[in-house]
Amino acid sequence: MKTCTPIYGVDDCRLITLDKHHHPNGNLSVVEGNADVPFDIRRVYYIYDVPGGEDRGGHAHKNLSQLIVSVSGSFDVTLDDGKERRKIVLNRPYMGLLVRPGIWRELNNFSSGAVTLVLASELFDEEDYIRNYADFKDFRKKGGGG
Repeated sequence: MKTCTPIYGVDDCRLITLDKHHHPNGNLSVVEGNADVPFDIRRVYYIYDVPGGEDRGGHAHKNLSQLIVSVSGSFDVTLDDGKERRKIVLNRPYMGLLVRPGIWRELNNFSSGAVTLVLASELFDEEDYIRNYADFKDFRKKGGGG
């Protein structure tokens, strides 16, 4: 598994305005790897039909970067680097949230019919996940986070 050298914080995660094209018959937004996002897109998945009151996320990644987009509806993303927390509301299909490695993320407050699109820099690898918050805090204390 590759090791990244930077240590990222919540301030390294940012909203990205995606390219959008307005047409009378419907709008189009475009995302290109290494152009609109600072990584090759290796995996794409989406989350939908989240029951009311349920949360998603609740983990961090050691090496993976993501772009999270609300393609329909809205939801909140809480970012945590072990020292600072920040909440971002995603509710526009042309806005994506860049989440860097070593950042704990929680998704909640999903509106009815919300669809979350996630573009990831790596293929699925269970070893890249940190699913326990205490383990995440230890990872950060040891200099992990990018």
